[in-house]
Amino acid sequence: MARIVQCVVLGRAAEGLTYAPYPGEFGKRIYNQVSKEAWQRWVEHQTTLINEFRLTPIEPKDRAFLVTEMEKFLFGAGATKPSGFVAPPDGAPKP
Repeated sequence: MARIVQCVVLGRAAEGLTYAPYPGEFGKRIYNQVSKEAWQRWVEHQTTLINEFRLTPIEPKDRAFLVTEMEKFLFGAGATKPSGFVAPPDGAPKP
């Protein structure tokens, strides 16, 4: 049986994650308040940030940027969008 959470991103009840995707208290917060669907949206946005800003996730400054953006995306007013970035239309193949 799926675990249901009241997702802060979607604003409704949805299937929860099966494990904390990030360590520590922040990971527990994500596990308790973010759905699988919302987490997948973050992963897609994170990939866009990494590609558009040419980030290297093992670099401390890039990792700190991604963690800040993750917190804004999941619990804040929304994350940074790369300047000039245009998302592909729905149904378009993703690179």
